[in-house]
Amino acid sequence: MADHRGSRPSRVVITGASAGVGRAVAEEFAAKGWHVGLIARGRAGLEGARVAVERKGGVALAIAVDVADAQAVDRAADEVVAAWDGIDIWINAAMATVLAPSRDVTPEEFRRVTDVTYLGQVFGTMAAVRQMSRQGHGTIVSIGSALAYRGIPLQAPYCAAKFAVRGFLDSLRAELLHDSSPLRVTEVHLPAVDTPQFDWSRNKMPHRPQPVPPIYSPQAIAVEVYRAAMEAPREVWLAGSAVKAILGDAAAPAVVDSVLAGQAYSGQQTDQPAQNRRDNLFDPVDDLQDHGANGRFGDRARSKVRSIRPARLRAGAAAVAVGLVAGGVIALLNSDAREGRFGG
Repeated sequence: MADHRGSRPSRVVITGASAGVGRAVAEEFAAKGWHVGLIARGRAGLEGARVAVERKGGVALAIAVDVADAQAVDRAADEVVAAWDGIDIWINAAMATVLAPSRDVTPEEFRRVTDVTYLGQVFGTMAAVRQMSRQGHGTIVSIGSALAYRGIPLQAPYCAAKFAVRGFLDSLRAELLHDSSPLRVTEVHLPAVDTPQFDWSRNKMPHRPQPVPPIYSPQAIAVEVYRAAMEAPREVWLAGSAVKAILGDAAAPAVVDSVLAGQAYSGQQTDQPAQNRRDNLFDPVDDLQDHGANGRFGDRARSKVRSIRPARLRAGAAAVAVGLVAGGVIALLNSDAREGRFGG
């Protein structure tokens, strides 16, 4: 799908658009002249996103919605369609997490992370499918994570939710294919990103949270999300760190277990003591203040990220496998021929 500069504008909806990756993605689309529907809970963050989108050259429609509320998400989709006569791309970027050992996470916290990070993507996707099916086209983009393939300590609810999103989208793809639907579904799996979540996610550990290096700027991620939305590959893995986590777990999960057991606790915490602060698990923290896209790790964040298409990796691996099998067959045939096993 190319940028529309003709008779009608291109229209994108982004959940989790008030801050972090969602905010950076909204600004990236705005810079290309898109109409951008902004969905999030925090009103100050939404207003900041609206101003940023318009400053970048886009047209904004801000809607305060908790993505865990399916009916509210449906109403938001209806509002966008009523305003702009359709939705071309829907991007699910909203998330919530708790940094704590599983034994210290309450049932209510597990449920809330699941409601936002998993069901929020389900509700957004299904709202988009209903609207896009009527108009006959559209692309749905899931903002995923390397943690959708490899769970890590201290973030069991979040990792499980990201795993669940992958399973849901696998099922949805098959259903769309069965129905000969023109809709496209793509997943972008992220590395560590410098966003405000590390200052407002619920933290039960003794020190302040941090992303596990290497860290990337949300603007670098947004460039690749935009590209993925245009091209709609099945999946995109961003950064070598994500690829290593995914492939490393596939090859040697017990080894990765041991590495994470030894390094992931300290790797997700700074040396600074934890602060007594509000968190955004049940209520927004950007209702009075706009926190923007970036976190406090800008001096360590990389401004460019490599994009890897796993379909190409799999094709390469398949080619190598076929080559090995073919080579073995040829060697066997040559051996048989030398030993006279193929007589006339």
